[in-house]
Order: sequence, then structure tokens, then C-alpha cells
Amino acid sequence: MKWRTYILIAFLALGACKEAQKEQAAQPKSAVMPTEERVLSTYQDLEGNPIEIEDYKGKRVLINYWATWCRPCIEEMPDLLELQASLAAENYVFLLASDESVKKIEKFKRAKNFEFTFIKYNGTYPELEINALPVTFVYNEAGERVLRFDGAKEWNTPKLKKQLKNLQ
Repeated sequence: MKWRTYILIAFLALGACKEAQKEQAAQPKSAVMPTEERVLSTYQDLEGNPIEIEDYKGKRVLINYWATWCRPCIEEMPDLLELQASLAAENYVFLLASDESVKKIEKFKRAKNFEFTFIKYNGTYPELEINALPVTFVYNEAGERVLRFDGAKEWNTPKLKKQLKNLQ
């Protein structure tokens, strides 16, 4: 009686293996997956080149987060342009970052003709603790974020210019 049980178990096991082989053969062969996934940079220029804030160490960086649909963002841009011109000798880089598509950013740039360095932000605003736009961060020459401005501002004021010129 024991040997009949062993034979029955052996037949069941062989049958299960054949079914598994049939299922495996019926499944399409998948392409080999790359071992490394493409990692996006935090930012990219409009040509798709990766950018990081660290790339600008040794310079002061003013990065303004905005959107094409954000009226206050657009209304403060002429003031930002004037500020950019007045701080040209102060080792500043102005970057305007949007999380929108490069295509949308380029279309906006062509339509408005603002002379900024527009970049795409590849992260999410909550990662930066941004809940509303515009928001501006200022980094010192060591790459440390030292100022944060929430909301639209009148940028081209003597007080703000002095604060940014004296940034350490």
C-alpha cells in the first residue's frame, strides 16, 4: 500500500512539473532589463542637460520657482529682470525653475521674451516644502541655501538689493 502512495505522489509531481513547463513556454520572452535605471537630475536645461545646484558652487544662485499659469509669478518677472541686471557684477546666477514640460516652458519663453535662464524642475514641490507659487531660494557661494521668499515680491527695491549684495 505504501508503494502505491509513493507512485501516486510521483505521478502528481511529474504532472505538475510538466504543467509548469507548459505555462513557462507559453509566456512571451521579455527583453533583458537594464541593471541601472536612468536617474533624472534635480533640474535640466531646456536642451535636456542635467543641472544641480552644486554645479554653481562659487556663485550666488537665485532660483525662482514659477509656473506658466501663475499670474503673480509672471507679474514679478519684470522686477526680477531688473534685479538680475543690477546684480550682474555681484556673481549671481538667476534660474527660473518650473515643473511643467520643457515644451511649455519654451513656448512661454518665446511668447514673453524674458531674458532668463529657464530650467525644468524634475522633482515635486512638496519635496521642497513649496505649497504655493512663486517661491524663491537664494544660495550663497558655498552652495548653502540662506534665504527663502514665499509669494510674489517687489524685487527691485534698495533694501532687497542691499540684502542680496551683502549675502554671505
